[in-house]
Amino acid sequence: MTISAVTDTPKASSVSTTSKAATDSVQADQDKFMKLLVTQLKNQDPLNPMDNAAMTSQLAQLSTVTGINKVNATLESLRTDQANAQSLNATNLIGKGVLVAGKGIELSSSTDSSGKTTSSSVFGVDLASAAESVTISIQDGAGASVRTLTLKSSEVGTYPITWDGTTDAGGKAAAGKYTFSVKAVSGGKTLSDATALQLASVASVSTGSGGVKLNTSLGQFAMSAVKEVL
Repeated sequence: MTISAVTDTPKASSVSTTSKAATDSVQADQDKFMKLLVTQLKNQDPLNPMDNAAMTSQLAQLSTVTGINKVNATLESLRTDQANAQSLNATNLIGKGVLVAGKGIELSSSTDSSGKTTSSSVFGVDLASAAESVTISIQDGAGASVRTLTLKSSEVGTYPITWDGTTDAGGKAAAGKYTFSVKAVSGGKTLSDATALQLASVASVSTGSGGVKLNTSLGQFAMSAVKEVL
């Protein structure tokens, strides 16, 4: 299914509205404080008026509250700006492939002008710990192993892997869907933090209360789920 490349980015008017609301809130707090202070001065005991220390203390409180509200308004503005920047950056991924957690492989084939057919697929492995060896086992739809690949002395990081469809028997696997598993070993122990990665094609970007989401051929993913862009 083809998804059109449509983006939904925050409008500039919504940003200005948020900023204005924050400014109005700070001004409203100042007005309330001053109204209470003036009322207190009007109704104080003439024989026992508020001394300078008490007046200074209340004005200091006003300054503190105003300062905190301004900081909050600034942080909200920065959050909005960051969200807008992330949305803009995400649109650059439309039409590209990204590696996300998953065990699927799509083996595709193509024929050139000379009639030669080639197969290709891309997937990956993410290692949170260094491994002495990494074994990748590719299975067909029936669960039978068709190809075993190995990586040695792999450091922490993300590793894109290509498979040309060659089987362990030396033949060529048919185009279609496959799955794979990853086993990383270090010091004779199997590591639990090796993650299989599958290739997804980004079709569009969505924004909302949950942040920026990438709509891909495999479903919707958060930006944080992307391990590598291809």
